[in-house]
Amino acid sequence: MTPAWSPPADSGIAVRAVAVGGLTFEVAEAGAGDHLALCLHGFPELNFSWRHQMPLLADMGYRVWAPNQRGYGASSRPVGIEQYSADRIVADAAALFDASGAAKLTLVAHDWGGAIAWMFAINRVRAVERLVVMNLPHPVCFAEALKHWPQRRRSWYMAAFQLPWLPEAAMTARDAAAVRHAFRGMAVDKSRFPDDVLDVYAAAAQAPGAATAMINWYRAAARHRDRMKLSNGGRVEVPTLIVWGEEDTALGLETLNGTERFVRDLTIRRLPGVSHWVQQETPEAVNAILADWLPRA
Repeated sequence: MTPAWSPPADSGIAVRAVAVGGLTFEVAEAGAGDHLALCLHGFPELNFSWRHQMPLLADMGYRVWAPNQRGYGASSRPVGIEQYSADRIVADAAALFDASGAAKLTLVAHDWGGAIAWMFAINRVRAVERLVVMNLPHPVCFAEALKHWPQRRRSWYMAAFQLPWLPEAAMTARDAAAVRHAFRGMAVDKSRFPDDVLDVYAAAAQAPGAATAMINWYRAAARHRDRMKLSNGGRVEVPTLIVWGEEDTALGLETLNGTERFVRDLTIRRLPGVSHWVQQETPEAVNAILADWLPRA
């Protein structure tokens, strides 16, 4: 396995392969103990996106696993759109937790990883101690927002991704310029995305089959909506923290409306002047929120 990135020697982070469910996952890990903090990245990211949070969580006593989810980095890339249905990706998270041997689970997630984490907690796939979601609304609230033009306009790319081959070509052209722009172009503080950071994401997106696998998450969501069913009326029964960069150009603030209907114990921390890439653009503020809200493991 050739890792998608190499953690600094002093970071306390190591990368290894974990085989579960017939797939192999590239997992960045830190810390020790029987309480797993499973960090789920979004699109077009990698477990690299959690590099600032992993040492903090380890210092708080958590055993931290941040996998490159199926299709990403050096993790397996099964062939076919159906292989990327949300229920399969939720099952990956459960299998990774089981493989860790940990007794307790806290989910920390962003973007598409947040969608998977919401489903995991709502459907009670495994017992979850706490749920942290960054810049991804509750699925019912998102569905309601998509009925209106402002969010439909922001989510135009979800429809464009249904086309064959063209999205992959556009995503990887000119040394994955579109991937680079997705980060730096959307960011408010562009200094947080220097060339060496963008190089990691661009290289991963250009690996053979990677762009198709990453985009297949969106194709599967459109074609296999029945695989995204929610139980329990969409309710989350565990303490939940939402961290939200207010300058998110992909998801409007209105997508948060009504979240309290579904989450009994809800905390929302909004960060003005911060983009969708919240945990990478302002790691100091995000880490302070996590340190305040999460109990020590």
